[in-house]
Amino acid sequence: MALERPDLSNVAPAVRAYIEALEAALADLQAAAEDEGRETALEPSEPPTSINVITVSAAGLAKRTPRHFYARQRRGGMGVFGVETNEQDPPAFLLLADQGAALTLVTDQGRAFSLPVAEVVETPVFGRGRPLLERFPLRAGEQPALLFADPLEERQSAYLTLVTQRGQVRRIGRQYLGKNLQSGTVLYNVAEGGAPAAACWSSGGDELMIVTRAGLGIRFGERLVPVRGCLGMRVDPGDRVVGVAAAPLDGGVFLLTHEGKGTIRLFSGFSANKEPGGGGKVAIKADRVVAAQGVALRDDLFLLSRLGKAIRFQAAEVPAKEGVVQGVNCMNLRADECVACVTSPGPGASNLTGA
Repeated sequence: MALERPDLSNVAPAVRAYIEALEAALADLQAAAEDEGRETALEPSEPPTSINVITVSAAGLAKRTPRHFYARQRRGGMGVFGVETNEQDPPAFLLLADQGAALTLVTDQGRAFSLPVAEVVETPVFGRGRPLLERFPLRAGEQPALLFADPLEERQSAYLTLVTQRGQVRRIGRQYLGKNLQSGTVLYNVAEGGAPAAACWSSGGDELMIVTRAGLGIRFGERLVPVRGCLGMRVDPGDRVVGVAAAPLDGGVFLLTHEGKGTIRLFSGFSANKEPGGGGKVAIKADRVVAAQGVALRDDLFLLSRLGKAIRFQAAEVPAKEGVVQGVNCMNLRADECVACVTSPGPGASNLTGA
């Protein structure tokens, strides 16, 4: 039934103003829906690839979708719904992996398990995952802490750097992980530094940057980490580690806040400590940081929100800074917040020099 706008000339001015305000708000919502539809309809940004975007919910529902189905957008866009989810089970992990690679799950008890990527159900971009945790013999009360995949690039493949909530850091050789991992192996004794909180792959000669929820960070050379590990950063009792990133000396780290703002913090403007174990200094002005990723200008960035929306854009669109900033808008959020991000390597130069 079509409705026609009635004559409002005899209506009280306050009532008429209220109706007009409602009409304006409705027009804004309709325009936003049209914009979102146009973004969703974008063509893929690359030819078919075996690299998959994997999302896993807090309760362990996992799914994968080939990366080429996620079209590039402009930084600050609304993204597309990248996973079917609900408020009781929001997305928790976002990663990229080749279909022939392996996933590694690390629990809050420091134990690790491996699973082929190909065994994760493949769905369209907006799809619902299937239970993943039932594939692992977890103990009563044991919960996932980290989920990562084999590195996409050989230059990053020498070590996995693992950091705990209280800032303990340890490097683990790649040969002990992935398909070679013995199920249930204890990667870290949680009694020494708390549950695992973040991990990244490194080349063996990279710079490491540990970042906390409050936006504090510390930088040092990964070669300074002894074989048995050490304290990487002193973390305040009310704070916790949310990310660790590895990049070359002329590189930088992408920092993402829950508000969808981000910056690339260049190492040239963030002095290195002579040894691990120091206190952090401000890396980004933010109420809550959710992720840190080593990045190059050639990379793409994938961001994931609590409501299951995902956006892909080029890292070159994020201004690289030497000083402390609040960041720029990377994802347009409405009653939502960012929960994770991951970098995707692309062709071209591998550093941020001249950014």
